[in-house]
Amino acid sequence: MTTTTEPAAPTSTPARTRTRGGLGRYLLVRFLLIFPTVWILVTTVFLLMRATGDPITASLGGKLPPDQLAERIHAAGYDRPILVQYLEYLGRVVRGDFGTTISDNRPVTEVLTTYGTATLELALYALVVALLVGIPLGRIAAARRDQGADAALRVSAILAYATPVFFAGLLLKLVFAVWIPVLPVANRATTASVVAMQTSGSSTGIYLIDALSTGDPAIVVDVLRHAVLPAVTLGLLTAGVFLRLVRTNVIATLGTGYVEAARSRGVSERRLLRTHAWRPALVPIITVIGLQIAMLLGGAVLTETTFEWKGLGFQLVHYLLARDFVAVQGIVAMLAVIVAVTNFIVDVIAALVDPRIRY
Repeated sequence: MTTTTEPAAPTSTPARTRTRGGLGRYLLVRFLLIFPTVWILVTTVFLLMRATGDPITASLGGKLPPDQLAERIHAAGYDRPILVQYLEYLGRVVRGDFGTTISDNRPVTEVLTTYGTATLELALYALVVALLVGIPLGRIAAARRDQGADAALRVSAILAYATPVFFAGLLLKLVFAVWIPVLPVANRATTASVVAMQTSGSSTGIYLIDALSTGDPAIVVDVLRHAVLPAVTLGLLTAGVFLRLVRTNVIATLGTGYVEAARSRGVSERRLLRTHAWRPALVPIITVIGLQIAMLLGGAVLTETTFEWKGLGFQLVHYLLARDFVAVQGIVAMLAVIVAVTNFIVDVIAALVDPRIRY
């Protein structure tokens, strides 16, 4: 008697389902990590600012009589225990309230919304410059490995990364404002362009969008001309990082087994570089972009000061000189949020590009 055995039911989840589940868990975990990251940064900034004493005394000490100073300290609650101040500060931050500046009595949120778009615009310009310069040159260096062009590009990358931002900015101002006066070296646009953008009804704070909304090509050109030197100054700093990273990863990918197999089938080196080696080498580059955003925001402080680009970096220096630690605390906290969210977005892009990135 023959016994028929029913096929066993599959005991494992299909690969596609597992992949989607792994991607969902990965993105959820990366999103949830934003909150402890921001909390740690905000707490660190709060404690560092309070290590100098209360903000009222730091900013107005010696400028007000002792009784008025004590009255303002009490009104602001800076004479209460540090734990009470910390918990109240966290509660305000959760509600989007970063306090009021001491030196000019403005809500910190108003400062952030007014000047934050300028810093964001500069960082995006600089990132475009870094990608347009660093990635193609990195591919050229990888294709000409250990040749003269490769050596020259590597040295240039090191110099670009090692050059202080303020020095590069001053050098570019000297060249393009004194020796070859072809580009503006201060502000984000001329006064006439700013007035035209304000009267056009568009007020995004990102001058390129506002200039495009006017429909006047001359205003668009004016905005872009003002952005060239700050963007190049800040972008070259990161371009050196991208150049070396692209070169290293493309060379490593060209040495893998599947590329060697394609080479043995007669695939040309140019095609290997373009189709076989480029995409796998792209994943580490996307990951590093998130780290470079933090570098760009840090470099924006010096770049904005050098070119009088009225952004958060420019205002941060202003408030530091005024010892207005409430404003400094709010600006740094907002920059921390921007960096954390940017890193999450980069993680999402990297996970979509590389299916190996899963939990």
